[in-house]
Amino acid sequence: MSRLAPVSEEPIDEESARSCSKRGRSWRDWLRTHLSFPFSKKTGHLKVLLSVLGCPLFPVSVHQQAPANEVSSSAQYIVQHFTAATGCRKLDGQVKNVFATGKVVMAMAEEVGPSGASAAAVTTMASSVSQQKGCFVMWQMVPDKWLIELVLGGQKVVASSNGSMAWRHTPWLGAHAAKGSVRPLRRALQGLDPVTIAAVFSTSEYMGEKRIGDADCFVLKLSADQMDLSDRSDSTAEMIRHVAFGYFSQRNGLLVHLEDSYLTRIQSPGTHPMYWETSMATHIQDYREVDGVMIAHSGQSSAIITRFGDDHLRAGPAITRLEETWIIDDFAFNVPGLSVDSFIPPKDVMKDHFPSDDDWKSPLD
Repeated sequence: MSRLAPVSEEPIDEESARSCSKRGRSWRDWLRTHLSFPFSKKTGHLKVLLSVLGCPLFPVSVHQQAPANEVSSSAQYIVQHFTAATGCRKLDGQVKNVFATGKVVMAMAEEVGPSGASAAAVTTMASSVSQQKGCFVMWQMVPDKWLIELVLGGQKVVASSNGSMAWRHTPWLGAHAAKGSVRPLRRALQGLDPVTIAAVFSTSEYMGEKRIGDADCFVLKLSADQMDLSDRSDSTAEMIRHVAFGYFSQRNGLLVHLEDSYLTRIQSPGTHPMYWETSMATHIQDYREVDGVMIAHSGQSSAIITRFGDDHLRAGPAITRLEETWIIDDFAFNVPGLSVDSFIPPKDVMKDHFPSDDDWKSPLD
C-alpha cells in the first residue's frame, strides 16, 4: 500500500487533486506541476473556503511544555483570570465530553496587491465574491479526542483526532493523516473550550496590552516549537513558523480575539521557491452561561492568504481574503452515547500512521 498524503492546510484544487493516482501521488506531486493555484476559478472557491476555514488546527499541542523561566507571572495571572471568569475550573473531572452544533456563512473575495505591498495595503478587489452557507457538528472528549463534520454548499469535510493522530477527509482528496503532534481544533479554541484555552495558553509569553475594538486587552503569544515544525514539513514543503496570539479582555477576563499565522516555503527541484502565508483572525463574542460555564456563541473570522516568491507572480504577491460568520445553535456537556470508538480513524489512515514493512515504498512506485 502506498503512503497517504499528510493533511495540507493550504487550498487544494479538485481537478488537480483528481489527477493524483491511487498509487500514492500526494499533494506534493501536484505542487510540482501546479504551483500557481487557480484562485480565479469560481468552482474552486468552495474548496478554498473548506480547506482554510473549515477545520484548521491550532499551532501548538495542549501538552506543549515551556521552560519555567519562560512562563511569565503576568501570563499566569491572565490565564488564572480567564479560568475564574469562565468558571471552567468546575469542569475538572466532571466533564466526559462536549457537544456543539452551529451555522456558518463563508465568503471569498479575490485580491491582487501591487508589487511589494502587504495585505493591509491592498486596495484592489476583484468583483467576484462567493458566499456559502453551512452548518457543523463538533464532538470532543477533552483534550485530545475530537471530531468535527462541516457541510458547506453541498460539500462535507470531516476532521478528527483519536488522541494519538489527527486526520481529515474531503470529497476531493479523501482521507489524509496529519503530520506532527496532535493539536486541538482551532474552532474549539474560539471560546467553545475554556479548559483547553487555559491549558494551551498556560505556556504562553506575555506581550503587553492592545486595544481590540472597544476592549482593552492583555496579549499572550504562543509559537510552535522547531521540532514540531520539522515534523510537519517534508522535502517539498517546509513549515517555517506558526504563531498564535490570544487577546484577553482586561475588564472581564474572557478571550475576545484570537489570531494565528503560518508561513510555508514550497520548492521543487529546479524551481524557484514559493511562499504561502496564511493569517487568520477571529473576533469572539456572545458569551453565555452553560451549566455554570461561560461559552462563546458567535463570532467572525477572516483569513488572508498571501503567495509570493514565485516567478509567475511578477506583479507582486497574490492575495486572497476569506471571511466567516459563525453562530452556535446548541452546546452541551456530557451527552450520552459518545465513546472512544467515535474517534477511530479510517483503516487507510491507520495504515498510513502505523505502516507495515510493505508500506515503506516510494509514493511514486
